[in-house]
Amino acid sequence: MTTSDPQGAIPEDLTPDGAGPEPAGAEQGAEQGAGAAGGNAGTPPRGGSPKHRYYEGGAGASAEPGGEDEYDHAPDRDKARSPQPEGAALEEEDTMAATLLADLQRLQAEYVNYKKRVDRDRDVIRHAAVGGVVESLLPVLDDIHSAREAGALEEGPFAAIAEKLESILGRFGVERLGEKGEEFDPTVHEALMHVEAELPEEATSTTVVQVIQPGYRIGERLVRAARVSVADPA
Repeated sequence: MTTSDPQGAIPEDLTPDGAGPEPAGAEQGAEQGAGAAGGNAGTPPRGGSPKHRYYEGGAGASAEPGGEDEYDHAPDRDKARSPQPEGAALEEEDTMAATLLADLQRLQAEYVNYKKRVDRDRDVIRHAAVGGVVESLLPVLDDIHSAREAGALEEGPFAAIAEKLESILGRFGVERLGEKGEEFDPTVHEALMHVEAELPEEATSTTVVQVIQPGYRIGERLVRAARVSVADPA
């Protein structure tokens, strides 16, 4: 039986939080719920996440308490399915390095060959240009040679001019061919006459005894062979 408080006091049969009296049978229902929970210890509570919480006896758990479940071995199982041995990786890196080295050596060889070809072509073009100038000056050079043979260029201004011209041509690689007393060479000499003449005692082959017109060469290019007279040894 409750007592009324004229000033509005709280009845004695109410709980401190203002809830109503505990219904009869609530204690019995709690005991039954605890028994049911004990019987289904492996079932997660309602609202729980099976991905992150494991219960003894649950699906996927170890048979022993505190043991490892199948999810603990998932990375090892994936690794076993797709193995990548260290030796195979090193062999692949060595193969790639050897391929890159071969490509580098091939490119270097191609560059060296290209540079040689360019240098050779440059020399050929240069010699061709100088050869064209020499061919244009051949009549002048022949006149200089004839005047020197006649003794007209021993001194004087014309002798100095002839020497300067021949010196300039020499700087461009122009070489004069044909000298009296040298052995006859069909690759650089053109024999216009074959005469009887006294040769030095050491001469053992056909020898140049007179240079009619000197020849000229630029590097490996023969502009003109020397025109000469030759004689055989006795």
